[in-house]
Amino acid sequence: MIKSYPHVETERQDNVLIIRLDNEAARNSLTREMRYSLRDITREVQDDYSIRAIYLTGKGPTFCAGGDLRMLTEQKTVFEKHRRFRHAATFMPQLMALDRPVVCGVRGVAIGGGMGLALMADTIVAGDSAKFMAGFFRLGVVPDCLTLFTLPRLVGLAKARDFFYSNTTWDAQEAQANGVVSKVVADDDVDAEGIALAHKYASGPAEVMGLAKTIMLKSFESSIAEIMDYEDYAQVMAQSGPEFGEGLAALVEKRKPDYAAAAKAEGFSDGMPSSMKDDE
Repeated sequence: MIKSYPHVETERQDNVLIIRLDNEAARNSLTREMRYSLRDITREVQDDYSIRAIYLTGKGPTFCAGGDLRMLTEQKTVFEKHRRFRHAATFMPQLMALDRPVVCGVRGVAIGGGMGLALMADTIVAGDSAKFMAGFFRLGVVPDCLTLFTLPRLVGLAKARDFFYSNTTWDAQEAQANGVVSKVVADDDVDAEGIALAHKYASGPAEVMGLAKTIMLKSFESSIAEIMDYEDYAQVMAQSGPEFGEGLAALVEKRKPDYAAAAKAEGFSDGMPSSMKDDE
């Protein structure tokens, strides 16, 4: 079923939620309406554990052209600008830290904040036409949309500095060579490849993958002892959950595990645990 939000469209395919940026006239730029829609969708996903993976892409030939130029020219005061970034803080960190796998499909340009949005995903599938551009210093602004967090972690500090300072553009093959993109395919195949990968992740132990993702996001600023503690707590949770029980049983019985069915049996078939439904 397709559901429409201002400048964004979603579609549910079994355990996968497809999110499409839907403002082709503005090259899918990050309008106020789009940012509010992405915030609302992220909150809905956080509450619905029947969604086991996300596929994010843009409609039309452009993934996302970055900031909305109309908004940039109209917002004059310090507090108008501050409120915009405070709003971004209500969904961008949450989207990047979402405890489910996120796949992004990129066709055409991902510029500035659009590149930042793509880098919030766990895996990027790029079409032949994909181009990743910083563009921030060309406009005279600081890189934002978490690119100062994500890009140095993906490519290293020296390469990230050069990319930003030189206003570099990476095509799909260069982005793959630099570790930003996982797979390059023809433009017409981006959605099929990306959705198939999201379904593959959804069929795995998605909640346990979410625990691992949470720890990986802390790995660069945590000590060895802290990571050991995180692994301890996460492993205890994982080995107490239905996905571990299914994985172990499947290994012993020499069959393929059905993690989604195991999670569903725990009461998450409609995104709400049975214990919560009983309280209604």
